[in-house]
Amino acid sequence: MAATTLDLRDVPPADRHPKIHDTFESLASGETLELINDHEPKPLFYEMQAEVASFDADGYEVERRGPGEFVALLPKK
Repeated sequence: MAATTLDLRDVPPADRHPKIHDTFESLASGETLELINDHEPKPLFYEMQAEVASFDADGYEVERRGPGEFVALLPKK
């Protein structure tokens, strides 16, 4: 499965969700958006689940890799 990676740790908070949505929209079906973030993106998961029909919520994964580093996989149906 192909993945596109976004490291959001240096992106201003107000710019993060628009950047995520734009990048996710550009993915083809079956691709995954890998996010590197400074906090667990649980609110983003709920937002994507509620608003983005092509988001595969069942395939969502998140891993804490260290202090201030969370990696989330957002697959596209």
